Amino acid sequence: MEAEEREQTPADSLLEGNRFVRACLRKPVDRTPVWFLRQAGRYMQEYRDVRKHHTLVEICKRPELAAEVTITAAEKLGVDAAIIFADLLLPTLAAGWG
Repeated sequence: MEAEEREQTPADSLLEGNRFVRACLRKPVDRTPVWFLRQAGRYMQEYRDVRKHHTLVEICKRPELAAEVTITAAEKLGVDAAIIFADLLLPTLAAGWG
């Protein structure tokens, strides 16, 4: 008796083309994703163009701007994943120190 084919779930389709997610789930990958602890986009002209019109805190507080600078850097660098743009000063603002 043949095994029944199950319907593909959204999680299955996410796994198919995402090396980073597959590695996080300990699934086989063609190469190990690496972690760069660096604000890679800050040297980029695209980032500097956004900064001409917006403060660092404004970029962090506006999801569309944070996504823009994060995705632009990730795509340009060709990395497997990116952490959404933020700044270490944000907790101090929430604490009323800034």
